[in-house]
Amino acid sequence: MSGVLASLIDAGAQHDAEYRGGLSNHLPMALLALRRLGASDARLSAFAATYGTRLEPTPAAQAWPAGDPWPGRLGQRDAWPAYRHLFAQWLTHEEAPDVLAQVLPTLMTGCGGGAFHGLIRTAYALRSESMAELTDALAYWACIHMPLRVRGAAAVAVGGTAELADALEGLPRKAVKAPMISVRMQAAATQPKFAAATDKLRIDEQTLPTLAQHAATLYAASGNFTVLHLVTSAHAMRVLLPFVDEPLAAVHGYWLAYAAGCVAASANVGEAAPLLPWTRIVKRAIESDDEHVIKLADSCREEEQIYGGKAWRLAASRVVAVAV
Repeated sequence: MSGVLASLIDAGAQHDAEYRGGLSNHLPMALLALRRLGASDARLSAFAATYGTRLEPTPAAQAWPAGDPWPGRLGQRDAWPAYRHLFAQWLTHEEAPDVLAQVLPTLMTGCGGGAFHGLIRTAYALRSESMAELTDALAYWACIHMPLRVRGAAAVAVGGTAELADALEGLPRKAVKAPMISVRMQAAATQPKFAAATDKLRIDEQTLPTLAQHAATLYAASGNFTVLHLVTSAHAMRVLLPFVDEPLAAVHGYWLAYAAGCVAASANVGEAAPLLPWTRIVKRAIESDDEHVIKLADSCREEEQIYGGKAWRLAASRVVAVAV
């Protein structure tokens, strides 16, 4: 990281992981995405100053009780300060890849918590190479960990036979009305058709690329805010998957959350926005003060480099068109 970016991310440790009653703090993610898009130091500083006005101060420090198992407070939002202490100690004594290998299998069982923001923030933190930010990201994921209560779902549906389109077709159609994405996702997973539909999907090495492509295509045709999080979370999954010893189990956990996100979105499909060149997309994203626009443009540009195809540029064209 450059000096300015590193300083801004380090300074971000003074802010709580959430604000306004449950909204995720996107500052470190957006700063890194802006830098990856080519934003100047001045633009990074200006974004941090503007975005920081909405954030809340970090709560008082808490020590993790010695000897307590690390998953003991998963899903407890008020446990973020204690998890910060725990992961700070852990990352002091072990390298980041070793810590990730130990915790990701458990965290992936609740990867949809906070609308996937624990997953997404951890992927960005890893790319930032800041151990302080990785500490905060893992702590956040732990305290918003949200296992889906799927009735009758297989532990790992690697034996499924259906393609993605067939599995999605079987999902429930009706989403619960609630402002928070995670609440709608939880409700979706309890519907009777959900387990049968998700168990159909064959989980293999192509599942994640297929989900990523589906998310980008669906966002390009809908501009749906919930679907936007499916795009950025699929990107984060690809970044973190190399650190998981059993990737198919991790992808299955992600698939359950992804499917719940599809139901929660209730996306209305229409025509895609006009396809823009990347130069214009990137310029608009850098100029935007919307953290979601910035992160989607960054995720899509990288996914296109990995997977190829027009879906990513179409999705990014849609998000900057919405931002204008």
